[in-house]
Amino acid sequence: MSKSILITGANGQLGNAIRRIAVERSDMEFYFTDIEDIDLCDKAQISGFVASRNIGYILNCAAYTAVDRAEDEPELCMRVNRDAVQNVGEVANAHNIKVIHISTDYVFDGSGKRPYREDDKPNPQSVYGKSKLEGEKALLATCPASVVIRTAWLYSEYGNNFLKTMLRLGSERPSINVVNDQIGAPTYAGDLAEAMLRIVESPVFIAGIFHYSNEGVCSWYDFAVRIMQMANLQCVVDPITTAEYPTRAKRPSYSVLSKEKIKQTYGVDVPAWETSLATAIKRL
Repeated sequence: MSKSILITGANGQLGNAIRRIAVERSDMEFYFTDIEDIDLCDKAQISGFVASRNIGYILNCAAYTAVDRAEDEPELCMRVNRDAVQNVGEVANAHNIKVIHISTDYVFDGSGKRPYREDDKPNPQSVYGKSKLEGEKALLATCPASVVIRTAWLYSEYGNNFLKTMLRLGSERPSINVVNDQIGAPTYAGDLAEAMLRIVESPVFIAGIFHYSNEGVCSWYDFAVRIMQMANLQCVVDPITTAEYPTRAKRPSYSVLSKEKIKQTYGVDVPAWETSLATAIKRL
C-alpha cells in the first residue's frame, strides 16, 4: 500500500506546481492543504490531520515569503517560518513521517564568490533569512528524517513572481530598470516540484540539507532581458545598481547554489534556467 503525501501551502507557487504534476503519479495519494485546512501554527491541527490518514511524507511548501514586510512583522514571520516548522517536525517525528521542507538562499549573506555548498556557514542579513534558518534548525532537531531544500529566485505560472511582473510591465511600458549587481540563478517551480517527488520516489531516503536552483548564472537584469526576448516584448531593460533601488530587506548580492549534492545523492535532473524559462513562458 502506497503511503499518502501531505502538501502544505498548496495554494502557493510550489504547491500548485506539485498539483500539476501529481496527476501523473497514480501510485501516490496527495492531500493538498493550505491554511484554511490546517493551520501549521496549531500543532493539534497537524496531528489530527495525519493521525486519521496514512501519511508517509509531508512536503512543506508553506512559508512567510514577504521579504520586505518581514522587517516590520518579525514576530509573525518567525511564527510561520520557525515555530510552525517545528510543529511539523514534532508531529512528523511522532508519526514516523518523512519531511521535505523548502528553505532559501537568504540564509547566506551573499558575500561568496563561488556557488554556495550545503556546509557553507549561514549568515542571514534579513528577518526573512533568519526566520528560514531558524526553521531549518528547528526541523532537523525535531525530525531527523527530514530533507531541507534551499532554493532561490522561484518563479512559475502561479501567483506573484518576477516572471509575471516582467511580462506585465513589459506589455505596459516602453522601458524598465532592473538591478544588475545581484547574481544568482532562477528556479522554475515545476522543476523543483519534480525534484521533490524524485526524492519521495527514491528507494533510499537520505536526510539533510540540499540545494536546488536551475543551472547557470545570471543577474536579475539578465533574467529580465531574456524574458522580454522570449515573450517577444519590445520593452527595453536598463541595468541599475542595488543602491539605486533600495528595499527594506537586504538581498544577497551573490546567491548561486551548488547542486552537486542533490544530483549525486538523488539523481535529480537540473535543467538550465533558460530552458525552463522558455517552458514557463510557453505555459503562460
